[in-house]
Amino acid sequence: MLCKDKMLIIGGKPLMGEITVSGGKNTAVAVIPATLLSDEPSTIENLPDIEDVHALIEILEYLGAKTEYVPGKYLKVFPEKADGCNVPFEFTRRLRASYYLLGALLGRGGHAEVAYPGGCEIGSRPIDQHLKGFAALGATIEDRGGLVCAKAEPMTGADIFFDMVTVGGTINVMLAAVKAQGTTVIYNAAKEPHIVDLANCLNSMGARIKGAGTDVIRITGKPSLHGTVYTVIPDQIETGTLMIAAAATRGDVTIHGCIPTHMESLTAKLLEMGVRVSENDDSIRVRPQYEQRAVNIKTQVYPGFPTDLQQPMTALLCMANGTSTVCETIFEQRFKHLDELRRMGAHIKLMDRTVLIEGVREMYGAPVTVTDLRAGAALVVAGLMAKGMTEIYETAYIDRGYERIEEKLRSLGADIRREKI
Repeated sequence: MLCKDKMLIIGGKPLMGEITVSGGKNTAVAVIPATLLSDEPSTIENLPDIEDVHALIEILEYLGAKTEYVPGKYLKVFPEKADGCNVPFEFTRRLRASYYLLGALLGRGGHAEVAYPGGCEIGSRPIDQHLKGFAALGATIEDRGGLVCAKAEPMTGADIFFDMVTVGGTINVMLAAVKAQGTTVIYNAAKEPHIVDLANCLNSMGARIKGAGTDVIRITGKPSLHGTVYTVIPDQIETGTLMIAAAATRGDVTIHGCIPTHMESLTAKLLEMGVRVSENDDSIRVRPQYEQRAVNIKTQVYPGFPTDLQQPMTALLCMANGTSTVCETIFEQRFKHLDELRRMGAHIKLMDRTVLIEGVREMYGAPVTVTDLRAGAALVVAGLMAKGMTEIYETAYIDRGYERIEEKLRSLGADIRREKI
């Protein structure tokens, strides 16, 4: 990524106050391609103003759709003239979720040519289960030198058994199957909140989807869908990052506009650490209580502890009293932030896919480099905890998934700013 600036943090200041989370990144990157499944205009509200959203808007326009985007308010998509079916690597390299164009374009016209996706390098993320699902619906698939070409005329509903739980595969098959002939049943489906949100969005367009949020999703195909006005749910991972940042600085922060039930696995671990967490219908308050204790964490598919919060949580545990373990079961390379945390004084050892963290009393600011989106969040958390100044480079990764994170943290009292390089 092209790095245009660096982030400077002077740590040691408790975060205090109230903040509202943005719309969900993981929902946004699925719902925006879904607008191609109708020829009628759709309006998506509460989208986060992040790089992944901007990249998808450019892809829609490249395919022939018209868009009207007002950051912080809405995105209108006019897909009637979206006749393109080819998405080259110059677009897909910018975000992992570009592979959702496969399902959306198959659902729209039965033909998709999409280059393999880019995004963060956090380990092997094959799309074989996605392609298996498309094949079950009747698609023929070719790999033409990094370009996935899929055709299906027509697509027919089928029973699809995923070999493993796959969020991306579940979403992609949903997008393709909503206009297939007959009924599709997805077994071993992922249960994440953004899958439920996508199903709700598609149902608001006239689709017939039942069971989203369970491991069996049933989709009755419809020949056509209509436009919709849909509001994206709050961002679960931004909520969690802010909760962790509040705990890391021993602050007192109330997070508004969130869904507390989505945060139960994180809340349980913070309570186990000795952090006070209280909830209302759409807000969470995080504040200090006792000395923070070490805990053990194992990432799992929802409703387990989310892999997207593993890296920020690892940073928090660097100053917990005792020895913590963090076991990463989803992505085998989600440890590139550890070397940067060591530069700041953390005592960390990696054994296979488990991190051993011996808590230290102090961490120190240092120049560090972001290697992926959630590693960036971890370094921000570490910078907020550390003594002195932390310089964070390659901030473009952070902008992929967090909307103006430094402005939100500054409103809570953090000493954080950006500086041009």
